[in-house]
Amino acid sequence: MIGISEIESAAERIAAHVVRTPTVPSPGLSTLLGVPVTVKLELLQRTGSFKARGATAKLLSLGAAERDAGVAAVSGGNHGIALAVMAAALQVKATVVMPRSAPARSIETAEAAGAEVRLTDDMDGAFALVPRLRDEGLTLVHPFDDPVVVAGQGTVGLELARDAGDLTDVLVSIGGGGLISGVAAALRALRPGVRIWGVETEGAEAMSEALRAGGPRPVALSSVVTTLSAPAVSHLTYDHVRALVTEVLVVPDREAVRGCLALAEHAKVWTEPAAGCLLPAARLVRERVGPDARLGLVVCGGNATTADILSWAERFGLR
Repeated sequence: MIGISEIESAAERIAAHVVRTPTVPSPGLSTLLGVPVTVKLELLQRTGSFKARGATAKLLSLGAAERDAGVAAVSGGNHGIALAVMAAALQVKATVVMPRSAPARSIETAEAAGAEVRLTDDMDGAFALVPRLRDEGLTLVHPFDDPVVVAGQGTVGLELARDAGDLTDVLVSIGGGGLISGVAAALRALRPGVRIWGVETEGAEAMSEALRAGGPRPVALSSVVTTLSAPAVSHLTYDHVRALVTEVLVVPDREAVRGCLALAEHAKVWTEPAAGCLLPAARLVRERVGPDARLGLVVCGGNATTADILSWAERFGLR
């Protein structure tokens, strides 16, 4: 299990390379949900998502030989962008493997940063390339199955705990579980009374399935939310969620996209569906907890174009 000391150490190492993102009350969301809402705006992080934290923590932990050989990432979008950009900043060669379903902007951004981008038919195919990447001498920077990466993501929770007002419940999106594992570890240490809720979208339910099955297992992926579409969680993240998280909620893709539109209108932030899914989940938590709830939302990323959101909105009849 990741401890607060590992997270605090990660925070010190990456401080010069990442943004301490704002943690602010949201009057618009507070009015919409009828309870106080605080948002942690990780979409304002370098590379547009929290992923820059874990990628930087891992890059800074490498020895000289590993840096010289280069690094690799498998990603549905944001992790690949983060590794490409942060590796370039630290003068490390990067290779990024993405499914062809990844957002075009993610592919273009990784290439523009100087990374070699390899495309596969799907996420299963992307993860299947891992042995080959290792055979090439590259160090894999796993998006969630790495204690160093999880500790880096946990710095989100460290800042939230220190900067937010009084909270009863915090909502965090789940793909492979690296973010919620780190955030939960930090919050349990610094704010032990806060309930932590995970959020997935239908068709990207790797953590929900793992909790039902008693351990990680492969899942079929069908969600439009590629940045949450891990084919399986890891034992590392499963153990953290099982021990530290109150419950994992699952919302439809349509509601995640609707959440993006509502966040733009009421919170004045432009998110991707991986963050938009928090809003319908927050309504569920508000109903369960009651009017005394004080919610915190980790707005994990904003790497969706206007064309992406409009396309999804039309697909789901939300225009």
